[in-house]
Amino acid sequence: MKRKLMFLSLAAIGLASCNGGFKQGDGGLLYNIHTSKGGAKIKEGDFVSLNMVIKTDGDSILNSTYESGQQAKMAMPKSQSKGDIVSGINLLGEGDSATFKIAADSLFKNGQQRPPGFKSKYVVYTVKIEKVIAKGSLNEQVFRGRITDYLKSETEAVKKQEPAKIQKYIADHHLKLEKTASGLQYVITNPGTGAKPAVGDTAVVNYTGKQTNDKVFDTSIKDIAKKEKVQMDPMRQFAPIRIPVGEGKVIPGWDEGLQLLNKGAKATFIIPSDIAYKDQGVGPIGPYSPLVFEVEMVDIVKPNPNAPKPVAPQMQPPAAK
Repeated sequence: MKRKLMFLSLAAIGLASCNGGFKQGDGGLLYNIHTSKGGAKIKEGDFVSLNMVIKTDGDSILNSTYESGQQAKMAMPKSQSKGDIVSGINLLGEGDSATFKIAADSLFKNGQQRPPGFKSKYVVYTVKIEKVIAKGSLNEQVFRGRITDYLKSETEAVKKQEPAKIQKYIADHHLKLEKTASGLQYVITNPGTGAKPAVGDTAVVNYTGKQTNDKVFDTSIKDIAKKEKVQMDPMRQFAPIRIPVGEGKVIPGWDEGLQLLNKGAKATFIIPSDIAYKDQGVGPIGPYSPLVFEVEMVDIVKPNPNAPKPVAPQMQPPAAK
């Protein structure tokens, strides 16, 4: 019996060393808890706000809330299978952090799409639990109220940070900018020639959009998209975009900024959230996020004066009774 117990102990030590110090949980989940505050563990239905980095086992980053500047916020769902990321997060409480490894074949077998060219044996999640609001026996109204109060306080904190983010970006990049009445800040890095676009013209523009942490979230230039590993529709055709100037088809900061550039000009725009996506954000852009755009005015297309004017529909008389 002693020899059997010793063999099992040695086997366990061997398994731990093979997994680089990770412990093995149900369903083959490998986990390494870095910080444990000793609080209550997360349960299904609890509200959770967390930071997460998702990588391959070769340390290639697939996604990161730190890069996007937005924590993942959710009501904790039910685990769909043993060894999934939800069952891993259920091992943690507020303030805890851990790394989880999930076998890629198991993960993608359960319905998640395998990224193009993905060859990693594991998908690696490094998680930090920032906030937990336990559902417990709270009624729905009280529970929702606590979540609303928390989200409101978080949004206000982000709003207060916006001016400092802009100033840090300007200082880090040694920019000398001009500022308009709306708050748009810009520098023309390469002057163009000719007249600037007027309302009704079409601006043909190349651009790269970044957050103030220099994370690129969108671009019309394929080489930049590949270099910065921007996740985009694989069917997208990279080319300058065409924007009707002054017609509200883009964020206000763009509508204003484009009218400062003539053909061939290149510029950097720093656009505060007031003239971007305000308190709502969109996609990877969070609420109260200032944005940085590198813009090139490729061409300015004047409207065709001979184009047929749209005909307003004629009102029909009411039907006779």
